[in-house]
This record gives sequence, C-alpha cells and structure tokens, in this order.
Amino acid sequence: MFIESIIKLLADSGFAALTWQSVVMIAVSCVLIYLAIVKKFEPLLLLPIAFGVLLANMPLADLMAAPPSASEAGGLLYYLYFGVKKGIYPSLIFLGIGAMTDFGPLIARPSSLFMGAGAQLGISIAFIIAGVLGFTPAEASSIGIIGGADGPTAIYLTSRLAPHLLAPIAIAAYSYMALIPLIQPPIMRALTTKKEREIKMEQLREVSKLEKVCFPICVTIFCVLLLPSVAPLLGMLMLGNLFKESGVVDRLSDTAQNAMVNIVTIFLGLTVGATAAGEQFLKPETLKIIALGLTAFAFSTVGGLLIGKLMCVLSGGKVNPLIGSAGVSAVPMAARVSQVEGQKANPTNFLLMHAMGPNVAGVIGSAVAAGILLSLFG
Repeated sequence: MFIESIIKLLADSGFAALTWQSVVMIAVSCVLIYLAIVKKFEPLLLLPIAFGVLLANMPLADLMAAPPSASEAGGLLYYLYFGVKKGIYPSLIFLGIGAMTDFGPLIARPSSLFMGAGAQLGISIAFIIAGVLGFTPAEASSIGIIGGADGPTAIYLTSRLAPHLLAPIAIAAYSYMALIPLIQPPIMRALTTKKEREIKMEQLREVSKLEKVCFPICVTIFCVLLLPSVAPLLGMLMLGNLFKESGVVDRLSDTAQNAMVNIVTIFLGLTVGATAAGEQFLKPETLKIIALGLTAFAFSTVGGLLIGKLMCVLSGGKVNPLIGSAGVSAVPMAARVSQVEGQKANPTNFLLMHAMGPNVAGVIGSAVAAGILLSLFG
C-alpha cells in the first residue's frame, strides 16, 4: 500500500510530466540567474525574468493558465500578466525612470537630440532584415525596437503588436542592455580615431530650474500632439520628471523612484519571464530574434557614433564622438561606457555628463520610435 502510494505520488508529480523543452528552459533560467547574481548583468530585471522562466516551465504548476471557466480561478501569474498585456507596467516603469532622470545635460546641449535620433538606426535596419526573413511588419517592428536598448519600450510595443514574441524579445533586449560594456567598446574604437577619442569637452552650462520644469511640459505637449500613440510612455516619463524637478511633491517623487518602481519591476520581470514556456520559446525564430536584436543594437551604436563624428567636424573638433554611442538609451550604463573609453584615450577626460545628453535623448527617441511603429502597424 505504501509503495503504491509513492508510485501514484510520483506519477502525479511534475517529474513525470517533464519534457525536454522544460528541462532546457530550466537550464536556461539557471544560467540567467547565474548571470544576474554572479555577473551582476542587470540583476534588478534579469533575476525576476529568470525566475519567471523557471516557474513557467514547472510542469503542472499552471501559473500562467487561464481560468477554465468564469467560476474558476486561473494561475497567479496569469492575472499579474494583465499589467504587461494592457501596457500598465512599462508605463509605470517610465514614470519611475522620469523621476530618476536629469534632463539638464540635454537641455544644456539640445544638439544631443540628433545623436539620440541617430542611435535609433538599428531599429530601421533590423526592421528591414526581419521583413526579408519573413516576419510580419508588426513582428519586425517588435524585433527592431530592441535596437532602442530600452527594455520597457520593447515590452510595451511587443505586447501591443506581437505578444507571442514577448519572451524572446524581452530577454534579448535586457541581455544586450546588460552586455553594453562588452558590445559597444569594439565598435567605438573601430569607428573613431585615437585623436577623436582624446577630445576634451568644455563644461556644460548651468541649467535653470525654470528650464527643467518647462522641459517635460513642452516635450509632452509637442510629442503627444504630433504622435498621440506615444502618450502612455512619454507622458509617464515626463510626469515623473516633473515630480522631480518641481520640488513641491518630494513624497510622490520618492515613491515613484523607489517603492513603486521596485514593485512594478518585480511584477514586470516575473510575468515576462513566465511567457517563456519551452514549447513556445524553443523555436528557430527565437534564434533569429536574438541575432536580429544584436544586429539592431550594433547598428544603433554605429548610428549614434556617426552623428557624433559629424558633430565633431561641424563643431571644429569640440565634440568627442564617443558620446554619440550613449544615444542608445540604457541610462546610465551607455553613458558610463563613453566615459570609460574616453578616459582610456585621455586619462583627464570626463565625458559622463556630456554623454548623459544623448543618453536621455535616446530614451525619448526610443519612445517616439515605438509610437511611430504602433501608429503604422498597430
């Protein structure tokens, strides 16, 4: 009797229902957890994403299962996933990013917007290649947005245009963001001369509080009137920044920067990872998406650098083209890479604040690019 009970228990357990896809995805999740904890690759998002992958591939757990009927309950993550499906989590993340962002360097040098725009080149290149490879325009748009190096934007657009590709696109976007210190430097050194990398830039002018308060209001009015579909992302980004710069709602600013964004990050990462069930994830198109994402990211870096080189020429050698690579968004990691590469060429170089201009311009640029793609193919 006891042995029969043990046999029945094992037969009804997840062990008996394991498939090769589940085993592979469990191994993938363990690798991602390792990268998040040991290598510290974007751990704030990679760790919950990785654990979401793990939970999604536990046989019979059904955490992402829809309710069988109106009177029965679905899986826990099925309900939490509504925040991704309806675009709530990415918009709230942007609210927190806005509250943490200083647009001062961009206001002090508005020409940084051109580098931020140039760094969206990878979106167009990946879109074209994805179309050639047989992806639909909506799928190609979702793949291309990886080149914006902005995880919440990639998740927002993909959840609208190609939700079935959400897992590989989200994992690719955040993986490449985490690998910026490895991906960008070789491209930066290949496209710039040592003399260009040694250029020291003058200190930015001081930006007044009035300018900082007016900036999010003006950007919201202009961009949302021009492109209404960008309102959820850009509107929340600018509201968060207005909280920060107004100086009259410190409690709201602090909540947006800390408690709120931390809670939303947990839900976002966990549910995005939970979409990576082995049966859907382990397909040839996943490898294509990962390759196209890397292509988009590389060309975005190239686009920013080329605009940086152009501005270097037009300014008479006063702009270090390295700051153009920071236009890929990924605040503030991309700006730090510009700083590191600049100091390798010239130890007295301090490019961080100069690179923050294109960096935050890239955040706006990727949101605008997402809005354009959503308007065209949504």
